[in-house]
Amino acid sequence: MAGSTWFLGFVLTSVLVLLCLCAFLFFHSNPSTAIIIKWFSIIFFCQFPSSIALWILQAEERFDRMFILNLIGQGCFFIAIVLLIILHQANFQAVIYAYCASAAITSLFTIVTGWANITSITHKSWLCIKELTHFGKYSVGTSISSYLLSGSDTFIIKFMFADPAVVGIYYLAQRLREVIEIPLRSFVATALPTMSAAIYRDDKRHMTYIMKKYAGVLTILLIPVSIVAFIGADLVIEIIGGQHFVATSAANVFRIFMCFAILLPVDRFFGISLDILNKPHINMIKVILMLIVNVVGDFVGIYITHNIYGVALSSIFTFLVGVIYGYWMLKKHLNFTMMDILKLGVLETKLILIDLPNRFKRKSLRSEVGSPKSEVESFK
Repeated sequence: MAGSTWFLGFVLTSVLVLLCLCAFLFFHSNPSTAIIIKWFSIIFFCQFPSSIALWILQAEERFDRMFILNLIGQGCFFIAIVLLIILHQANFQAVIYAYCASAAITSLFTIVTGWANITSITHKSWLCIKELTHFGKYSVGTSISSYLLSGSDTFIIKFMFADPAVVGIYYLAQRLREVIEIPLRSFVATALPTMSAAIYRDDKRHMTYIMKKYAGVLTILLIPVSIVAFIGADLVIEIIGGQHFVATSAANVFRIFMCFAILLPVDRFFGISLDILNKPHINMIKVILMLIVNVVGDFVGIYITHNIYGVALSSIFTFLVGVIYGYWMLKKHLNFTMMDILKLGVLETKLILIDLPNRFKRKSLRSEVGSPKSEVESFK
């Protein structure tokens, strides 16, 4: 599988580089477009080995190594930016060089350590390449639709409102909502290999349990977070955006976002469950359906409210449609209910909270007793 991924990824990257080269020949007269076309392919090549390594490590559940890779990449880029600021060379070109260098260093590290498993390319399988291509065409469609879904609100606001400040107000609230994506991505990265392994063993029951557990726990944990964020929205906006955003509608938009934040874990896990069940086309349809609902809802919301509250409110219906459609399609393959997710989420959350004092006790006990080596030495 790794060798086939390497081969297919290298071919696709090479095709993208050729397309960028052709595009550069025709659009080099526009400086902004020329810069994007020029650096897109270079950055993609620099990141390619490290991306393969992250996929392999996630499948192997080596989250410690994934953390190290992310630390190297982000750490090198951060250090480079600090040095550029100190040397007063923090211009666009220098920042691009720094980003490419940090990506290249990370990729080189994965090749030297063997984490990227580049030698596996000699063991590629044409059958596996065919399967990856078939799966990937839907995954690409899902990714493009997800990108359009996340950016459609901003594009529509720019089109419908003359005041550019409205975009900044909405963008601030939207970025704050996406803080929830951080633990959500961590839970997905942890659950994905286990769910995939369960399907590989044809154990749909265990796969369903993992999906219900992680989606349920995240949903239950987000409820108090959403309540606190709803109450303290003005304070959060003031701290993050500054005093000039307090008098705007940013806080209320953020409150609307937090009202449907509890739908995000279920929607995300329904999506990856469809992919794991080898139904990527259904997941793509789900995201496209959400995109259509979001675009139509934005225009209808603006027409009714004449402000950005209509755009924010339409997002509630967007994710609600995604959850309903995902649930309807998954029910054809898995045996569960929405109530099962909430019940298991409550149960698992209780177990986590009950076990927290014991975990602290175990950690303190280990620190007091010391390592096994010190115990042996003290015994002697």
